[in-house]
Amino acid sequence: MFIATLLTSPTNPTLDAALVENLRNAWGGGDAEWLAVNQAAEFPLASRPSNQWEIWADLQAMGVDLVVLPAEGRRKKMLLADMDSTMIQQECIDELADEAGVGDRVKEITAKAMNGELDFEGALIERVGLLKGLPETVIAKVLAERITLMPGGETLLATMKANGAYGALVSGGFTAFTASVADRLGFDENRANTLMVADGVLTGEAGRPILGKAAKVRALEEITQRLGLDEADVMAVGDGANDLGMLKRAGAGVALHAKPSVAKECDIRINHGDLTALLYVQGYKKSEFIG
Repeated sequence: MFIATLLTSPTNPTLDAALVENLRNAWGGGDAEWLAVNQAAEFPLASRPSNQWEIWADLQAMGVDLVVLPAEGRRKKMLLADMDSTMIQQECIDELADEAGVGDRVKEITAKAMNGELDFEGALIERVGLLKGLPETVIAKVLAERITLMPGGETLLATMKANGAYGALVSGGFTAFTASVADRLGFDENRANTLMVADGVLTGEAGRPILGKAAKVRALEEITQRLGLDEADVMAVGDGANDLGMLKRAGAGVALHAKPSVAKECDIRINHGDLTALLYVQGYKKSEFIG
Protein backbone atom coordinates (compact mmCIF):
# COMPACT_ATOMS: atom_id res chain seq x y z
CA MET A 1 0.00 0.00 0.00
CA PHE A 2 1.19 3.51 -0.87
CA ILE A 3 0.05 7.01 0.01
CA ALA A 4 0.05 9.88 -2.48
CA THR A 5 0.37 13.32 -0.90
CA LEU A 6 -0.24 16.58 -2.76
CA LEU A 7 0.73 19.88 -1.18
CA THR A 8 1.42 23.48 -2.05
CA SER A 9 2.84 26.64 -0.54
CA PRO A 10 1.31 27.49 2.86
CA THR A 11 1.62 31.19 2.06
CA ASN A 12 -0.47 30.72 -1.09
CA PRO A 13 -2.59 27.59 -0.47
CA THR A 14 -4.24 26.90 -3.81
CA LEU A 15 -4.56 23.11 -3.88
CA ASP A 16 -7.74 22.49 -5.87
CA ALA A 17 -10.15 19.78 -4.73
CA ALA A 18 -10.97 18.92 -8.34
CA LEU A 19 -7.28 18.35 -9.06
CA VAL A 20 -6.98 15.96 -6.12
CA GLU A 21 -10.10 14.04 -7.18
CA ASN A 22 -9.04 13.85 -10.82
CA LEU A 23 -5.68 12.36 -9.89
CA ARG A 24 -7.24 10.01 -7.37
CA ASN A 25 -9.66 8.74 -10.02
CA ALA A 26 -6.96 8.44 -12.68
CA TRP A 27 -4.79 6.35 -10.36
CA GLY A 28 -7.65 4.34 -8.88
CA GLY A 29 -6.93 5.57 -5.38
CA GLY A 30 -9.00 5.37 -2.23
CA ASP A 31 -10.88 8.21 -0.62
CA ALA A 32 -8.95 11.47 -0.34
CA GLU A 33 -8.33 13.03 3.07
CA TRP A 34 -7.49 16.68 3.55
CA LEU A 35 -4.61 17.29 5.91
CA ALA A 36 -4.95 21.08 5.56
CA VAL A 37 -7.70 22.90 3.66
CA ASN A 38 -6.50 24.06 0.23
CA GLN A 39 -2.94 23.10 1.15
CA ALA A 40 -2.39 19.36 1.58
CA ALA A 41 -4.33 16.19 0.81
CA GLU A 42 -3.58 12.48 0.54
CA PHE A 43 -5.13 9.26 -0.73
CA PRO A 44 -4.12 5.58 -0.62
CA LEU A 45 -2.92 3.56 -3.62
CA ALA A 46 -2.55 -0.16 -4.14
CA SER A 47 0.72 0.29 -6.05
CA ARG A 48 3.17 2.99 -7.13
CA PRO A 49 1.92 4.60 -10.39
CA SER A 50 4.15 4.04 -13.42
CA ASN A 51 3.64 7.64 -14.57
CA GLN A 52 4.38 9.23 -11.19
CA TRP A 53 7.19 11.48 -12.42
CA GLU A 54 5.34 12.61 -15.53
CA ILE A 55 2.44 13.70 -13.32
CA TRP A 56 4.90 15.23 -10.84
CA ALA A 57 6.35 17.40 -13.61
CA ASP A 58 2.89 18.56 -14.68
CA LEU A 59 1.96 19.44 -11.11
CA GLN A 60 5.20 21.36 -10.58
CA ALA A 61 4.10 23.79 -13.26
CA MET A 62 0.94 24.32 -11.19
CA GLY A 63 2.83 24.99 -7.96
CA VAL A 64 2.00 21.60 -6.45
CA ASP A 65 4.39 19.05 -4.94
CA LEU A 66 3.56 15.34 -5.23
CA VAL A 67 5.05 12.61 -3.03
CA VAL A 68 4.27 8.88 -3.19
CA LEU A 69 5.53 6.80 -0.26
CA PRO A 70 4.87 3.36 1.21
CA ALA A 71 2.08 3.58 3.78
CA GLU A 72 3.97 1.48 6.33
CA GLY A 73 6.42 3.34 8.53
CA ARG A 74 5.57 6.83 7.29
CA ARG A 75 5.98 8.53 10.64
CA LYS A 76 9.68 8.70 11.37
CA LYS A 77 11.43 8.50 14.72
CA MET A 78 14.33 10.77 13.86
CA LEU A 79 14.97 13.92 11.83
CA LEU A 80 18.46 14.32 10.40
CA ALA A 81 18.77 17.77 8.87
CA ASP A 82 21.26 19.89 6.98
CA MET A 83 21.44 23.50 8.16
CA ASP A 84 22.44 25.96 5.41
CA SER A 85 19.62 26.63 2.91
CA THR A 86 17.61 23.92 4.68
CA MET A 87 16.89 24.81 8.32
CA ILE A 88 18.05 28.39 7.72
CA GLN A 89 17.57 30.50 4.60
CA GLN A 90 21.22 31.40 4.13
CA GLU A 91 24.66 29.84 3.60
CA CYS A 92 26.61 30.93 6.70
CA ILE A 93 29.97 31.01 4.99
CA ASP A 94 28.58 33.29 2.28
CA GLU A 95 27.33 35.70 4.92
CA LEU A 96 30.71 35.72 6.67
CA ALA A 97 32.37 36.31 3.30
CA ASP A 98 30.19 39.35 2.68
CA GLU A 99 31.46 40.79 5.96
CA ALA A 100 35.02 40.04 4.83
CA GLY A 101 34.51 41.72 1.44
CA VAL A 102 34.98 38.48 -0.53
CA GLY A 103 31.31 37.59 -0.88
CA ASP A 104 31.10 37.18 -4.64
CA ARG A 105 34.09 34.83 -4.84
CA VAL A 106 32.92 32.66 -1.95
CA LYS A 107 29.32 32.49 -3.21
CA GLU A 108 30.59 31.26 -6.58
CA ILE A 109 32.56 28.47 -4.91
CA THR A 110 29.63 27.59 -2.62
CA ALA A 111 27.21 27.26 -5.52
CA LYS A 112 29.53 24.95 -7.42
CA ALA A 113 30.22 22.82 -4.35
CA MET A 114 26.52 22.44 -3.49
CA ASN A 115 25.77 21.45 -7.07
CA GLY A 116 28.45 18.78 -6.96
CA GLU A 117 30.78 20.53 -9.40
CA LEU A 118 33.60 20.89 -6.86
CA ASP A 119 35.00 18.62 -4.15
CA PHE A 120 33.29 19.72 -0.93
CA GLU A 121 36.33 19.48 1.34
CA GLY A 122 38.62 21.37 -1.03
CA ALA A 123 35.98 24.03 -1.62
CA LEU A 124 35.46 24.50 2.12
CA ILE A 125 39.19 24.85 2.80
CA GLU A 126 39.49 27.43 0.00
CA ARG A 127 36.52 29.45 1.23
CA VAL A 128 37.61 29.42 4.86
CA GLY A 129 41.05 30.62 3.75
CA LEU A 130 39.43 33.73 2.31
CA LEU A 131 38.06 34.58 5.76
CA LYS A 132 41.51 34.87 7.35
CA GLY A 133 41.83 37.91 9.61
CA LEU A 134 38.08 38.41 10.09
CA PRO A 135 37.28 39.34 13.73
CA GLU A 136 35.66 36.48 15.68
CA THR A 137 32.96 38.93 16.80
CA VAL A 138 31.56 38.98 13.28
CA ILE A 139 30.06 35.53 13.88
CA ALA A 140 27.64 36.89 16.47
CA LYS A 141 26.91 39.86 14.20
CA VAL A 142 26.01 37.55 11.29
CA LEU A 143 23.83 35.37 13.54
CA ALA A 144 21.94 38.39 14.84
CA GLU A 145 21.59 40.37 11.61
CA ARG A 146 21.74 37.97 8.66
CA ILE A 147 20.51 34.51 9.65
CA THR A 148 16.80 33.70 9.36
CA LEU A 149 15.08 30.38 9.99
CA MET A 150 13.50 28.47 7.13
CA PRO A 151 9.70 28.71 7.42
CA GLY A 152 8.12 25.71 9.11
CA GLY A 153 11.25 24.50 10.86
CA GLU A 154 10.15 25.21 14.43
CA THR A 155 6.81 23.50 13.81
CA LEU A 156 8.51 20.51 12.18
CA LEU A 157 10.83 19.95 15.16
CA ALA A 158 8.22 20.61 17.82
CA THR A 159 5.67 18.28 16.24
CA MET A 160 8.05 15.41 15.58
CA LYS A 161 9.60 15.68 19.05
CA ALA A 162 6.17 15.76 20.69
CA ASN A 163 5.58 12.43 18.96
CA GLY A 164 8.77 10.92 20.30
CA ALA A 165 11.24 11.71 17.50
CA TYR A 166 14.91 12.72 17.92
CA GLY A 167 16.43 15.68 16.07
CA ALA A 168 20.01 15.94 14.82
CA LEU A 169 21.43 18.90 12.89
CA VAL A 170 24.42 17.88 10.73
CA SER A 171 26.11 20.59 8.71
CA GLY A 172 29.08 21.14 6.48
CA GLY A 173 29.01 24.62 8.02
CA PHE A 174 30.32 25.60 11.41
CA THR A 175 29.60 24.80 15.05
CA ALA A 176 29.50 28.52 15.85
CA PHE A 177 26.26 28.59 13.85
CA THR A 178 24.82 25.09 14.37
CA ALA A 179 24.92 25.45 18.16
CA SER A 180 22.74 28.58 17.97
CA VAL A 181 20.38 27.24 15.30
CA ALA A 182 19.98 23.86 17.04
CA ASP A 183 19.09 25.64 20.28
CA ARG A 184 16.55 27.92 18.60
CA LEU A 185 14.84 25.06 16.77
CA GLY A 186 15.02 22.39 19.47
CA PHE A 187 17.44 19.87 17.96
CA ASP A 188 18.82 17.32 20.41
CA GLU A 189 22.35 17.50 19.00
CA ASN A 190 24.39 19.15 16.28
CA ARG A 191 27.54 18.36 14.33
CA ALA A 192 29.53 20.68 12.07
CA ASN A 193 33.00 21.97 11.23
CA THR A 194 35.05 24.26 13.46
CA LEU A 195 36.35 27.69 12.49
CA MET A 196 39.80 28.10 14.01
CA VAL A 197 40.39 31.29 15.96
CA ALA A 198 43.56 32.84 17.41
CA ASP A 199 43.88 36.18 19.20
CA GLY A 200 40.27 37.02 18.44
CA VAL A 201 40.47 36.61 14.66
CA LEU A 202 39.76 33.77 12.21
CA THR A 203 42.97 32.01 11.19
CA GLY A 204 41.68 30.98 7.76
CA GLU A 205 41.75 27.32 8.81
CA ALA A 206 38.99 24.82 9.57
CA GLY A 207 39.42 22.12 12.19
CA ARG A 208 40.18 18.62 10.95
CA PRO A 209 38.72 16.31 9.94
CA ILE A 210 36.37 18.21 7.63
CA LEU A 211 32.74 17.23 8.08
CA GLY A 212 31.33 16.60 4.59
CA LYS A 213 29.25 14.03 2.76
CA ALA A 214 30.81 10.95 4.40
CA ALA A 215 30.55 12.48 7.88
CA LYS A 216 26.81 13.05 7.43
CA VAL A 217 26.37 9.38 6.57
CA ARG A 218 28.50 8.47 9.57
CA ALA A 219 26.25 10.63 11.77
CA LEU A 220 23.24 8.72 10.46
CA GLU A 221 24.91 5.41 11.28
CA GLU A 222 26.20 6.43 14.71
CA ILE A 223 23.08 8.16 15.99
CA THR A 224 20.66 5.45 14.86
CA GLN A 225 22.87 2.78 16.42
CA ARG A 226 23.09 4.73 19.67
CA LEU A 227 19.32 5.22 19.81
CA GLY A 228 18.50 1.67 18.74
CA LEU A 229 16.78 2.83 15.55
CA ASP A 230 16.86 1.50 12.01
CA GLU A 231 17.90 3.78 9.16
CA ALA A 232 14.36 3.25 7.84
CA ASP A 233 13.15 5.19 10.91
CA VAL A 234 14.95 8.35 9.76
CA MET A 235 13.76 11.30 7.71
CA ALA A 236 16.72 13.24 6.32
CA VAL A 237 16.45 16.63 4.64
CA GLY A 238 18.97 18.68 2.68
CA ASP A 239 19.59 20.62 -0.51
CA GLY A 240 23.21 20.12 -1.59
CA ALA A 241 25.43 17.47 -3.13
CA ASN A 242 27.09 16.77 0.22
CA ASP A 243 23.66 15.73 1.57
CA LEU A 244 23.06 13.00 -1.01
CA GLY A 245 24.70 10.23 1.00
CA MET A 246 22.42 10.66 4.00
CA LEU A 247 19.37 11.38 1.82
CA LYS A 248 19.80 8.06 0.01
CA ARG A 249 20.45 6.06 3.17
CA ALA A 250 17.58 7.42 5.27
CA GLY A 251 14.17 5.82 5.17
CA ALA A 252 12.83 9.08 3.75
CA GLY A 253 15.28 11.44 2.06
CA VAL A 254 13.83 14.87 1.30
CA ALA A 255 15.36 17.23 -1.27
CA LEU A 256 14.09 20.62 -0.06
CA HIS A 257 14.27 23.41 -2.64
CA ALA A 258 17.35 21.50 -3.75
CA LYS A 259 19.86 21.92 -6.52
CA PRO A 260 18.55 20.12 -9.67
CA SER A 261 21.42 17.63 -9.62
CA VAL A 262 20.42 16.70 -6.05
CA ALA A 263 16.65 16.64 -6.51
CA LYS A 264 16.79 14.21 -9.43
CA GLU A 265 18.46 11.65 -7.13
CA CYS A 266 15.67 11.79 -4.52
CA ASP A 267 12.15 10.35 -4.42
CA ILE A 268 10.85 13.15 -2.18
CA ARG A 269 11.23 16.56 -3.78
CA ILE A 270 9.71 19.60 -2.08
CA ASN A 271 9.92 22.71 -4.24
CA HIS A 272 6.77 24.62 -3.25
CA GLY A 273 6.02 23.69 0.36
CA ASP A 274 8.03 24.80 3.38
CA LEU A 275 9.44 22.53 6.11
CA THR A 276 5.93 21.63 7.30
CA ALA A 277 5.70 19.62 4.07
CA LEU A 278 7.82 17.02 5.89
CA LEU A 279 4.98 16.62 8.37
CA TYR A 280 2.32 16.25 5.69
CA VAL A 281 4.23 13.51 3.88
CA GLN A 282 4.36 11.66 7.21
CA GLY A 283 0.57 11.88 7.44
CA TYR A 284 0.30 14.61 10.08
CA LYS A 285 -2.76 16.87 9.82
CA LYS A 286 -2.35 20.58 10.34
CA SER A 287 -4.53 20.25 13.44
CA GLU A 288 -1.79 18.04 14.91
CA PHE A 289 0.97 20.60 14.37
CA ILE A 290 2.66 22.11 17.41
CA GLY A 291 4.00 25.63 17.25
